[in-house]
Amino acid sequence: MAKFVLAGRTDCPFYAKAELLADALQRSLPNFKTRKISILPDEWKDWLEATCQRQGWKHDKSPLVWRELVDEGGSCMLLGGFSDFLEHSQDYYGITSDMPTDMMLSVAAENLEIKMNLIKEEQHRASLIKALHIWISGALSSACHLLIPNLLTAEVFPHTTAISLHLLDVEGDEEELQGLRMETEDLALPLLHQVTIHTDLEQAFQEADVILLLDEWCSGGNDTEEEKKKKVKEMSERYIEYGQLIDMRAKKEVKVIVTGSSFVSLRCSLLVKKAHVIDSNQFVAMATQLENEARAILSNKLKVRASDIKDVIVWGNISGSFYIDLQRAKVFNYNGAIKGPSFFCQSVLNIFHDRFVTTKMISVTDLQHGPAISTANGILTVLKAWNGNCSPDDIFSLGVVCPGYCDLPDGIILSVPVTFTQGKWSVLFDVTVGNELKERLHLSASKVQQVCQVTKTSGDVATICCAHLDVLFSQKRFQRY
Repeated sequence: MAKFVLAGRTDCPFYAKAELLADALQRSLPNFKTRKISILPDEWKDWLEATCQRQGWKHDKSPLVWRELVDEGGSCMLLGGFSDFLEHSQDYYGITSDMPTDMMLSVAAENLEIKMNLIKEEQHRASLIKALHIWISGALSSACHLLIPNLLTAEVFPHTTAISLHLLDVEGDEEELQGLRMETEDLALPLLHQVTIHTDLEQAFQEADVILLLDEWCSGGNDTEEEKKKKVKEMSERYIEYGQLIDMRAKKEVKVIVTGSSFVSLRCSLLVKKAHVIDSNQFVAMATQLENEARAILSNKLKVRASDIKDVIVWGNISGSFYIDLQRAKVFNYNGAIKGPSFFCQSVLNIFHDRFVTTKMISVTDLQHGPAISTANGILTVLKAWNGNCSPDDIFSLGVVCPGYCDLPDGIILSVPVTFTQGKWSVLFDVTVGNELKERLHLSASKVQQVCQVTKTSGDVATICCAHLDVLFSQKRFQRY
């Protein structure tokens, strides 16, 4: 089966002539298929340059015709312009085009008018739909693929009727993003209004209501010191730019969640430093995956399900020195000396006699990305709570700005216990913070603050970050003991 793609400037007479020829071929040949791409005049040059650069072609005029060797999105073979298309049609199919010049000009003008009317209609329809705009960076990550089907639901966004999903991956392949877009559309999710893809920051975070940052900068085990410094510098520069763009383009009530397994607290702190208009309470870093892993360890020791463990607290630097606190933790369905109905719970500390569990960690330098399932689940958990789908008594570990709490400095993101009420989080003060924990929190805060300060003043963050790289890349996971 022959499948040709015609792309051209909407007001181009030769594009109109190529359309007429393609229609004639399609009527005459049952296995001849065409796809038409009409580009507005002021967008044509940039579109043509980007397409030719991506495909490795050389072409400088309208129309552009190529053949797809398989279905849409597959390998492509350049045919050329209108003359090449006409010659191919005559040689292979014996069909030509005899459209006179005045008709070419008339059809071209009609094409432009129809295109402009369609754009106006689409803009009008879009204005009638009050869609929630969700931006996901690092969209080609495994976590994003797992997240999307469960994200666009009424359970996560209970008061939303439509969602516009924007998939951003600055270093990603556009064809892969197109594939993800089509897969997402194929899900036919009731709340999904539209999906857009982005490989640059030109439109990033425009009108954003929710921003989920999944970017990772994990170091490989064989990276040299210079390679590590380069990754840290790239990460810092990227998040400084993210913070500025969010400040300029996102809605003032935007919810921003930073997640991953590297520099989580630091990345979120950099955003807060650069976003001056948006309330710092709208930026959070996710520690849910650490909390859930601690629950899994405890459940193994207590011979219960992980879901039977509640209210474990994670303190500190999420991807650095963090600490697990069991002072509020409770367990359900524990098979011990005291038993009760399913709603009966016992304090974990009454079973374990340690008030603090200092985590033992192992090296995972071979891990290139954070655990995708845990990351996706953590994002959904936080969003549900943030959108009011939780009990006010539920305790969450969340990286937030908490100035004055234990005399911590302003603008630094650390994991602390919080609760959610009516779509807002608040730090839980009804917990005991001893001198040992306070010292550890201040040490974590000082390291993050030091990096942020250097970034703010000189922009050269690599050297000071790399002083902590060995700790970061060797202390990632709980030891399952």
